Amino acid sequence: MGSPFVQREQNSVRRTMIEVMIALIPGTLAHAWFFGPGILVSLLVCGFFALFFEGFALLMRGGAFGTMISDGSALVTAWLFALSVPPLAPWWLYAVGILFAILVAKHLYGGLGQNPFNPAMVGYAVLIVSFPNYMTQWPGPAHLVNHLPSLSEAFDLVFAGQGSVSVDAYTMASPLDTVKTLLRAGVAKRDILGNPVFGRLSGTGLEWVALMYLVGGLYLMARRLITWHVPVAFLAAVIVTSAVLQKIDPGHNMGPVFHLFTASAMLGAFFIATDPVSGCGTPRGKLIFAGLAGFLAIVIRSYGGYPDGVAFAVLIMNVAAPFIDAYTQPRVYGHAKGGKVGR
Repeated sequence: MGSPFVQREQNSVRRTMIEVMIALIPGTLAHAWFFGPGILVSLLVCGFFALFFEGFALLMRGGAFGTMISDGSALVTAWLFALSVPPLAPWWLYAVGILFAILVAKHLYGGLGQNPFNPAMVGYAVLIVSFPNYMTQWPGPAHLVNHLPSLSEAFDLVFAGQGSVSVDAYTMASPLDTVKTLLRAGVAKRDILGNPVFGRLSGTGLEWVALMYLVGGLYLMARRLITWHVPVAFLAAVIVTSAVLQKIDPGHNMGPVFHLFTASAMLGAFFIATDPVSGCGTPRGKLIFAGLAGFLAIVIRSYGGYPDGVAFAVLIMNVAAPFIDAYTQPRVYGHAKGGKVGR
């Protein structure tokens, strides 16, 4: 095909999903290092249920079962979901979240490429609204718990609800939940940050997980699977919004560094808000979508009823994505604005 057209080899869905899973490995390993192998158990359980529900939906719809179940999309959804919910939760909690992610958020709307909402975030939202107590039991870093659970203890806790010790020996409130709870109780921010759950930048251990998500995100950018627009706009909005809120009320609002190095911010910027199906497709649309998502995430964290706001911010912007795309389409080559043919 002649100039100005260039033929390029198109990445298959399967290859793209494999690349995304490769990018998630550093953050997952960092999580396992600092918080124990429970994350590996939850990944295995979520992956099993994702493939089960994906296969069930494809059989019911009469789709190409073998090809579509092996495209990797269900596993990526399961991986993102597992990284968003507490490890060591009971197995049925993962099953409920994945059911909504795969059957409701994905296949109810037509399957791969048709979902208006990010499936993993739908599953997360259902769980945090329906089972808030289970969603606050996050594993503590090694120096704050009796000991990190072994792989066999993690399996016992997930499937039997008991191990050699109670699950309470491994879990605690997340840094975001700790901040929100203590601030509402009237504790001064400087006293809160003296809690050993906090490190130099954000939550102990989570700082390194966030950095590894950043490494994985940069890998996706280097492989040209995502563009710079969404991560830069999302993180810039997180920085600016948190800086403004801290300036307005420094005693009750955390600064940009704390918010930036929470693992969910980096995961949201590079792996969740970049979903090409439920997000925007135009360059300007991506900037608007991600900027507003980052803004909403900090507002929800600071003033909402939930400790983290990334999932709800992305889901809200998923609703607005078609509208944003419709009004940010680039001018068609050879046509002036308004549809008139240029000369």
